[in-house]
Amino acid sequence: MGQGLFITFEGIDGSGKSTYLLRLQQYLSSRGLPVEVTREPGGTELAEILRELLLHSSFQLDARTEVLLYLAARAHHTQYWIKPALDLGKIVLCDRFDLSTLAYQGYGRGLDVFLLEQMNRFATGGLTPHLTLLFDLPVEVAKQRNGGKGGDRMESEGEDFYQKVRQGYLKLRQAHPQRIKLIDADREEGAVWEEVKREVEEFLAVRGLMG
Repeated sequence: MGQGLFITFEGIDGSGKSTYLLRLQQYLSSRGLPVEVTREPGGTELAEILRELLLHSSFQLDARTEVLLYLAARAHHTQYWIKPALDLGKIVLCDRFDLSTLAYQGYGRGLDVFLLEQMNRFATGGLTPHLTLLFDLPVEVAKQRNGGKGGDRMESEGEDFYQKVRQGYLKLRQAHPQRIKLIDADREEGAVWEEVKREVEEFLAVRGLMG
């Protein structure tokens, strides 16, 4: 198969991206394709420790500290998990990656997006996903799906924060329409899944991996 393919899933909390990622893993595996799944922050032992600090610890974190921890986790994850899997020719499905930093810490927290893009390139060694599926839906709907409860540190943020994050994602999609495919997640599950499957099948067909 040669060099692997890197597909990322993005969207605000409650968009359903994690559910469709696992469904896609099962579908691609059933077609005999070599697929692996991972998540961010996380994916390696060190990155999972940083995930716990970021999302579940009682430490106070300002925006700069927060983003540096996220990028440290991404650097380790990329170097010791994602790149080796791609070198083995795997299709890597990742729950969140670079766009989460730009949307949450950039547009959500107000940090400089251009600077974050540069920092992200440094952290990943220039690795960019081949395809990103962006699951979009209104913030109010996402909150309802979450039962209106706050979960980890990020999920506990207010509606204004998530409106900024959602709009940030949409701006990023406009800037990178070839890579980022918008999925309307405010629909019945079957319809969303069919669109996910169609986008990925078209992407793989171009590369001769699916007829």
